[in-house]
Amino acid sequence: MTLQEFLVKAKAAGYATAGERLEIVRPDGGKELSYREGSFEYLDRYYGFNPFAGTEVVWSHGAVAWMMSYYGAVTDASISPIAVYRFLQEAMTGVSEDRPFRGPKRFVSGEYEYRDESQGDVESFTGIERIFLAGCEVYCLKYHGGLVRGGE
Repeated sequence: MTLQEFLVKAKAAGYATAGERLEIVRPDGGKELSYREGSFEYLDRYYGFNPFAGTEVVWSHGAVAWMMSYYGAVTDASISPIAVYRFLQEAMTGVSEDRPFRGPKRFVSGEYEYRDESQGDVESFTGIERIFLAGCEVYCLKYHGGLVRGGE
């Protein structure tokens, strides 16, 4: 299994379906979602609600191999963060191997629209995702990451 294939599976089993299972809540208030398959292990640890920040880590054969950091928030105080995050979960089911960072480039459901723009590839990338409601931006998240190799 490639890293990209694993990331798609891990993300589909992570935040995209988090409402279907329990998250681990850490003593420091952080929440964790994890997934393991073959020689890969994935951990998404995040803090806060609105705004929120987190880090995703992938280990391969027990060594850290890939990381991504993110920070996001609902930017319109008149909109329910819960409604926006439910839509975000729906959009996250569209992650793909060619861009295994967040969701698809574009996803629409009802009056909500999700857009994700990224530069780079799984080795080194940056990106920004936005959610629009009736054409107005109501959410923004920035992310970056890539491969991690051990030092000597």
